[in-house]
Amino acid sequence: MEETKKKKETRFWSWAFASVIFRLLLIYFPKNLNLAVRPEVSTPLTSLRRLAEGYWLKQSSMSPYAGSMYHGSPLLLSILGPLTVKRIEGQPNHLICSLVFVIADFITAMLIRATGRNLQFTYSQSLKSLNLVKLLENSEILSSGDIAALVYLWNPFTIVTCVGFTTSPIENLVIMLSIYGACTRLVPLAALGWVIATHLSLYPAILIIPMILLLGYGPDAPPRKLFLQTESFKIGDNPSTDGHFQDKELTTQPAEPASFSWRPVVYFFLWACLWALYVLLLCGISVKKYGGLWEMFRRTYGFILTVEDLSPNIGVLWYFFAEVFDFFRNFFLIVFHVNILFMILPLAIRLKHRPCFLAFVYLTISSILKSYPSVGDSALYLGLLGLFVNELAEMQFSFFLFSGYVGVSLLSPVMHNLWIWRGTGNANFYFATAIAYACLQIILVVESVSSMLNHDRKIRKLSTKKV
Repeated sequence: MEETKKKKETRFWSWAFASVIFRLLLIYFPKNLNLAVRPEVSTPLTSLRRLAEGYWLKQSSMSPYAGSMYHGSPLLLSILGPLTVKRIEGQPNHLICSLVFVIADFITAMLIRATGRNLQFTYSQSLKSLNLVKLLENSEILSSGDIAALVYLWNPFTIVTCVGFTTSPIENLVIMLSIYGACTRLVPLAALGWVIATHLSLYPAILIIPMILLLGYGPDAPPRKLFLQTESFKIGDNPSTDGHFQDKELTTQPAEPASFSWRPVVYFFLWACLWALYVLLLCGISVKKYGGLWEMFRRTYGFILTVEDLSPNIGVLWYFFAEVFDFFRNFFLIVFHVNILFMILPLAIRLKHRPCFLAFVYLTISSILKSYPSVGDSALYLGLLGLFVNELAEMQFSFFLFSGYVGVSLLSPVMHNLWIWRGTGNANFYFATAIAYACLQIILVVESVSSMLNHDRKIRKLSTKKV
């Protein structure tokens, strides 16, 4: 066992460092790859070129939000802006920025791995509590944390966003920081990650519900009522009439899951308010000369909610709002944004016992309906999908989804080239790939949720037979 664990550890670190070396090699071919201008990779919110333009405006004593180039955080501008200073030959200093993104990707993968180990430990303890030890012995449970980390590191979507001069690795890092902090009940870390993630891209605000469930209930486990039913069966079916013997037998059984704990949740809100005030204070100081916080909100969150930039991307909103009449624009803006909120409560009620999986579902849904999506969003939720490789082992259409993602990845640049450069196609060609991409994500959400619920039903049947 010791040698096997060492071999697995060695194999994991070998693949992890190989992914880092592969990224560093690709950094030296930025002109040939030309990923920074790809609409699938770079968006108006994540483009490093736009950030460099905003930093240049700020250095020229102008508002970084002047014009229509930069719409990101002023804090991100202050941190990454100096790294985008141009060299003598006129090319941006991409090397240092790329190194920052490589480090961010590697840290994100390590956070995914640590979260996976925590989830797997909780999964094993839950099965032992339900007297399903044989299920652990008979089935080879894969190391979901290692698989998820390697899936994230070697995912082509992750690699192109890292090499393509986008800030998506930073956003994925802070999102994963919040999930890891909540999973391990490091309340200040979870609050910091959630506040920064919401500040950078707004949509991670919906992760507040998985954060509360993780802090209150703990990591993912089978439904709580299953433990209660199992305990009631043990009490009702105990043939002994000796009360002392019954108490002794019950005390030897594993304790049922703890009830919802409000203390870490209250601490989380207190820390979130503290971090939010601190971030707003820093932002206020940074944009004090350029319109203050109101100008920042209007140029960042307002830009996201009003969908002002209709340049093509892999989402569906740009084409829809380019065709819709202005009279109906505000109505459909409300419909698209509220659509995300309508899905939050039903999913939270049904999956409250699996908050990490709920976070994966929320991230996938926001990737479908957000204003300016990129493949960097898919890189994160596909990495999180690897955390549930054991629970979703019987998921249907896996090969179809894999083939669909590969097909869309290959067709999207082809259709964009036919439309923009060759002139032999039109916007419908490129939009068709965006629709196919959205449909694939919808199928992924439906099938993964269905498989997770089927896994819970399987555990319920096995535990009932065991009792």
